[in-house]
Amino acid sequence: MARLPRLTLAAHPHHIIQRGNNRQAICLDSADFQALKDALDTSAQRLQVAVHAFVLMDNHFHLLATPPTDEALPKMMQALGRSYVRYFNDRHQRTGTLWEGRYKSTLIEPEPYLLACMVYIDLNPVRAGMVANAADYPWSSYANYAGMRADKLLTPHHLVWNLGNTPFAREAAYAELVQAGLTSVQQAALTQAVLHGWALGAPEFLDALQKKTPRRVTKGTPGRPSKSAS
Repeated sequence: MARLPRLTLAAHPHHIIQRGNNRQAICLDSADFQALKDALDTSAQRLQVAVHAFVLMDNHFHLLATPPTDEALPKMMQALGRSYVRYFNDRHQRTGTLWEGRYKSTLIEPEPYLLACMVYIDLNPVRAGMVANAADYPWSSYANYAGMRADKLLTPHHLVWNLGNTPFAREAAYAELVQAGLTSVQQAALTQAVLHGWALGAPEFLDALQKKTPRRVTKGTPGRPSKSAS
């Protein structure tokens, strides 16, 4: 069966994951993490992609980002990949690919999934058992939204601004969201969506989305009744 093209549409938030080839490490030390983050910052700024959240792990990374055009996100990922692989191979005296094939991505409806996706991303190191708390991991967006430091890479989505009327209120509200964590249903929905590339949202959102692209946005066709058994 032919592989479906990625679903990428302007002005919609996308959850993205890129893994190392055969789950191998993509960052070996703090210098690598910083180089990957710098490459992401450079490529996002050049393509004007708004990065809302990120986490850089030793063998993969997650992003939540909104592109200004249909082409901006794939171009950003291509530029990021080429720049970082060239750096990594030169520094560690290796050759060949670093990534496990194509990056995976899904388009999500902001309500109710964007803040949940941010929490999902920032809790990744906790789920992996690398740290006890999201605040203890230096290579994620959590510190920015919890008021621990400012990160120029990030562009807050308007739903973040809606968390409170002051920076302190927004920071406290976001920290509470992360502390509360996700339900198993939320976590499963976000995981399955990004792994399989189907859009995540309410039926009305998916119906409207389908009208914008010839590419199927869900495994089934939203709004269309199933055929009765013969």
